[in-house]
This record gives sequence, structure tokens and C-alpha cells, in this order.
Amino acid sequence: MSAVLLEKTADGVARLTLNRPEQGNAIDFALAEALRDGARDAAADPAVRVVVLTGAGRMFCVGGDIGLMAGAADSPGPVLRQLAETLHDAVSTLADMAKPLVVLVNGPAAGAGLSLAALGDIVLAVPGAHFTAAYSAIGLTPDGGMSWLLPRLVGLRVAQEMVLTNRRVKAEEAVSLGLITRVVEAEALESEGAALLAKLADGPTQALGKARWLLAEAHTNGLAVHLDLEAQSIASAAAGTEGLEGVAAFLAKRKPDFRG
Repeated sequence: MSAVLLEKTADGVARLTLNRPEQGNAIDFALAEALRDGARDAAADPAVRVVVLTGAGRMFCVGGDIGLMAGAADSPGPVLRQLAETLHDAVSTLADMAKPLVVLVNGPAAGAGLSLAALGDIVLAVPGAHFTAAYSAIGLTPDGGMSWLLPRLVGLRVAQEMVLTNRRVKAEEAVSLGLITRVVEAEALESEGAALLAKLADGPTQALGKARWLLAEAHTNGLAVHLDLEAQSIASAAAGTEGLEGVAAFLAKRKPDFRG
């Protein structure tokens, strides 16, 4: 079995499932490489309109595989750098793709698992999920984009506390902090996730992808620069097939068909 399962539906949903449940979906080379390859596949496939990431078993992801680290005692630096860079290829692809990313957090997320959870545009988590930076507990520093993502989501002060003290953040608090979108009962996670994915898959994929890009760019642009980017983007969207269909459907008082 692959360390990451990639499933595509006829409705345009690509599902990436971290698939090392007996190891808490710990990230080793096989999982990092499979996630990279699956992310690239989903991002490049024009039939895929939305991507969902989740974990198999009780855990979402416990972070890096400690056994792998222990086995690299003679050269841990090069090994961890290679592992991080492989994971970062996957993170970059999921962050940069022109389609939404939904994350279904089915259990605890620690270390790079927290980074992957934070990566989603919309993140649903079960009540038993909790989030821990975990790195300093074993004398390491963040990877997976955590030190970039956390301050932007929860603010610098909270990010500092989470990273430096490894304070465990429970699911309900994660909502209040802005780390995740909402908590969903475990038995409803798949059904609520499916409804959300169906809505996004029926949406204007190109416009959603561009909106996703604008939100990410807002962290580094000045207002004047960003206003210009918004003007360029909305003009381009208005002239595209999705914009034309959306306006026509609004005027005709019908539901738009963005798949056409």
C-alpha cells in the first residue's frame, strides 16, 4: 500500500490520505515522496477542481518519523534536510496550486502534521483533535512551513508560545485562534467534508484559485500594489468563461454552471 492514497472522483475531487495509520501517519521518506507526487498529480490534473487532505486511522499526523531520525544518528543533518525538502515540495505544490485545499483533521496533529493541517484553506477537525508544535521537545526547529503559517493564522504571540513551549491546543481553542475553521463531530466529518467539497467543486475553480493567490500575496504586498493586483485579477476573471457565466446566470436568475 502506498504511504499516501490518491483517489479522484468523477465530480472533480482529489483525495490525498496519509496512509501509515499504525505509525500515526508519521512522515518518512516514503510518505513525503508519495505526498509530493500525489500533490503534483492533483495540482496538474485539469479535471481536479478541489483537493482534500486527511489521515487514515486515529491520528491525522504525528509529524516526522522519530525512528527514521534515530536511524540516522551518524548523519542526522543531511537526512533531515532531505526529508524536509521532499516534504516542502509537497507543501509548496499544495500551497501554490490554483484550486482550493480542504483539510479534514481526523485526529491529533503534531510537528509537521500541524503544518499540514494549517495549510488548508478550510480546515475541519473532530473534537478529539489537538495541535502541538512538538519540535523543541526533541531539540529541533519547525518545518513544513509552520514558522510561516502559524504567525499569519494565529498571530505572532500565540505562535511564539505554541512553538517555544509546545502547548497543546485543543480543537475548540484552535477555532477561536483561527488555526482551523470549525469543529465537526467525528461521525459527521466525512459527510460535512463531502458537502463542502461538492460545493467547491461546483464553484468557479479559476476564480477560487486566483482568490487563493491574492489572499496569500496580501501578507507581503503594500496596499497600493495589492489593489493593482486585485484590479488586474477581477478584470481577467470578468472576461473569462467563469465570469461571463456567473454574470449571465445572475441576470437570468438561475444557478451558474461553472463546470461547462
